[in-house]
Amino acid sequence: MAEKINIHCAIPNLKTVKINRYDGCFENNGCYKALVQGGIVILSIKEAFETYSSLLEQNAIALQESINNGEDGVFIYIKDGIKVSSPLQMVNVISGREAQSSFSRNIVIMGKGSSARLICCDDTVNANPFQTQSRISVYMSSESELEYYKMENINNASSISTDTEFRMEDNAHLTTFWLSLNGGNIQNKLNVFFEGNHSEASLNGLYLVDREQKVDNSVSVYHNFPYCTSHQLYKGILDDSAMANFLGHIYVKEYAKETIAMQSNNNILLTDKAQVNTKPFLEIYNDDVKCSHGATIGQLDENALYYMRQRGITPRSARMLLMYAFCYDVLSKSSITELNQALQDMIKRRLNGELSSCEECVFSKCQGINNQD
Repeated sequence: MAEKINIHCAIPNLKTVKINRYDGCFENNGCYKALVQGGIVILSIKEAFETYSSLLEQNAIALQESINNGEDGVFIYIKDGIKVSSPLQMVNVISGREAQSSFSRNIVIMGKGSSARLICCDDTVNANPFQTQSRISVYMSSESELEYYKMENINNASSISTDTEFRMEDNAHLTTFWLSLNGGNIQNKLNVFFEGNHSEASLNGLYLVDREQKVDNSVSVYHNFPYCTSHQLYKGILDDSAMANFLGHIYVKEYAKETIAMQSNNNILLTDKAQVNTKPFLEIYNDDVKCSHGATIGQLDENALYYMRQRGITPRSARMLLMYAFCYDVLSKSSITELNQALQDMIKRRLNGELSSCEECVFSKCQGINNQD
């Protein structure tokens, strides 16, 4: 395991239950035992395989092969009826010191009627190249609710691949938020399976890339049961020679009547060298549905830029204001007030850091949240 690093979250007033991973590995030092009385279990995957084997079998989760391969990760179990007040924050620090690659398997099981907010952060602490792969499986029992946040901010020499799966039973409610700020090569694969009636999923993503960075988002939603709703909103801004790929798939099974499924992917290219490939598509086997998909690739609105310049706003500031407004539709999905403010500041700094100097920035009063979150 890599030498431990003191992790400090610089988001003001954000109080979370911190779950630290180092190069994908999680070590249970006993500090999570007190949470059991509150209905929350946090263990390593190996410990969960020994202690909660019947629960894992009930959810058809096979871990023996992963354990035999030396893979480990985090197991989170929220018991029936438990409403977790403080967000859970899983931080994966990529040291780049010992291993050149890592893999982790993470599992979240939410009991019937439970609710939680889970923040997952990936960050590198130096410029050394590193490859990390992770898989997280989330099993949502009936009437459970989850807000899931995934924030990626790694160095340009590193790559990260994340495979995320949600399985939702009756009347479950899911909101996801993906934020990709930096990384040489980022690959996100998201699969959502409706395995019960009357469930809802709101899937949101934002990616800001420049230089030679590349980000891939693959989102698949499987409407296997009737009366379920899904909304997808992914947006991206690309500068320099950056590249993004978006693959959105909506599948509606033959007996999944009264399905509502909406999908949207919008992109802004700031240069002629930036590239976006977007492929949204529908696979529908029932007529009693409301489904739509759409994708746009364009540049900043010249009419809006001209309007702002006529009112004394500099061209650079006008561009930044339009880009921030473009991002806000996704940013507004966060219900954690402290995190929402921090995300807005991080986006302002990201736009400012690549497009202008602080002295000229229209967002000069942003709080300056550091990039460890």
